Amino acid sequence: MTKGTRARVRSRWPIAALVVCAVAGYIFVASGVSAGGSDLRPAGGDVSSLIEDRSQRIGEQRETALELQRQIDRLSLTDDDQGSKDRQERIDKLKDTTGLSEVAGPGVRVTLTDAPRSVDIPGLDPNVLVVHQQDLQGFVNALWAGGAEAVTLQGQRLIATTGIKCVGNTVVLDGVPYAPPYVIEAVGDVFALNYSLNTSPEVKTYADYAERYELGLAIKTLDRVTAAAWSGTVGLKFAVAAG
Repeated sequence: MTKGTRARVRSRWPIAALVVCAVAGYIFVASGVSAGGSDLRPAGGDVSSLIEDRSQRIGEQRETALELQRQIDRLSLTDDDQGSKDRQERIDKLKDTTGLSEVAGPGVRVTLTDAPRSVDIPGLDPNVLVVHQQDLQGFVNALWAGGAEAVTLQGQRLIATTGIKCVGNTVVLDGVPYAPPYVIEAVGDVFALNYSLNTSPEVKTYADYAERYELGLAIKTLDRVTAAAWSGTVGLKFAVAAG
């Protein structure tokens, strides 16, 4: 290597160092902005802690949205425009059927839990020992078929647009993850609700598995069940024929 070449190489080092420092500084700043002043990898980051943290955050956001909706309703009542009043009256009439108002009365509570970890059967698929999305849907559908006026899962009101999705060993309900035990409550005629549960093929299948593999199943009749009003947003998406 000639003296001139060595000089050019040396002259590049400060530039390269400057570029590396700039990139590192950008990463640190981006991390700080993303964290919002909190630790990006908090201590106690186990699944249960993460589920609880996310559920709490979404609960707070739902409460904020609910308060904003209350303010909108109050402003609508003070609006002198007759068209606005007519629209509000139509909305109020639909609240009961759409799950936007609280419902209370006699009902039933269904509790589903995973099998205890002590259950160890060689060759058995471990998925058999946990509660899945289809299990929850089977019980919920049976309650609807029994004439339920309102149904909740983990205390959250179920409406026409509610989605229940199984992710690992948790169930995600409208974006919020929940761990077992899963509690389903329904308001309605207790005789009709229990009859529908007892005659549902999906419920019977789960009950058979519960007896064989120690999955948790408890059904209790209650004098009073309160189903809170749906506090999230309501959005309908549908397909439109092309052309």
